[in-house]
Amino acid sequence: MTILFVYNANSGKLNTWLDIGHKLISPDTYSCNLCALTHGLLSEREEWKEFRQSSSNDLVFLHRDEFEKQYSNRGDFIYPIILNVDDNGNLHPLISSDELNKLNELEELISKVKEVVR
Repeated sequence: MTILFVYNANSGKLNTWLDIGHKLISPDTYSCNLCALTHGLLSEREEWKEFRQSSSNDLVFLHRDEFEKQYSNRGDFIYPIILNVDDNGNLHPLISSDELNKLNELEELISKVKEVVR
């Protein structure tokens, strides 16, 4: 199973530095809870890295601009979002933006991902 994680952030070094600044100055208004849960200020959280590496699923991570370029005309999604990509390349929401934004801890995200990919 291919699981696609789409961050509510754009790719690139400048955007990365702007995101770091936003997380540092005003973390409560940061627009990507998926990023906030899986990454600290400068790097990926160790627990998330271990979960990611131990998964038997194909986990793909894309920024919003990368996703829209690669999957144009595949539906309107609100980011962040976690999707299943079926064998025909169709996208199916697994965890919506609303659900992701309600999570407060990385452990909750890991449990939720495990729950929906069974």
